[in-house]
Amino acid sequence: MAILTRTGRTLFAKTIAQTDIYLAWGRGDANWQDPTPEPISAAHLQAVIGYRKAKKVAFCEPDDTGDIMVQGGRFSQTTEPTQYLYCQFTFDFLDAAGETIREVGLMSGTVAHHSVPEGQVYLTPEQVDEPGTLLLLEHRAPLIREQGVRESFEFVISF
Repeated sequence: MAILTRTGRTLFAKTIAQTDIYLAWGRGDANWQDPTPEPISAAHLQAVIGYRKAKKVAFCEPDDTGDIMVQGGRFSQTTEPTQYLYCQFTFDFLDAAGETIREVGLMSGTVAHHSVPEGQVYLTPEQVDEPGTLLLLEHRAPLIREQGVRESFEFVISF
């Protein structure tokens, strides 16, 4: 049986790291009382509210004393490419204010409409020509966006 080697996984991580990575968040299904299982066949969020470009994308490695703490483990940032990609997102106070967030997804290759000013890092669905490829999907307990809170999300994607 053939396997995907660590160097092959690192190549995938390096390739993805070269794309624009956005965190899309959405309303999900208002009937969800609890988060539903994420289907592996998902290609998009159910009801996108907006997209935030990654504040930081870096390689990392498992480390029991590392300062990157995510569900599933601890990691340390490294300058050498690895099969682990760390992505950090920080939303501004008014991004999706008043909305209820039930789903988030990491998107690779999101393309903004040509009319979006250079450097704008938060996009509404109308400002997106191509949402990109859904890499990671998470259904979550409802999160109500309040104006006085800057939501922050961190993920480590393992290839």
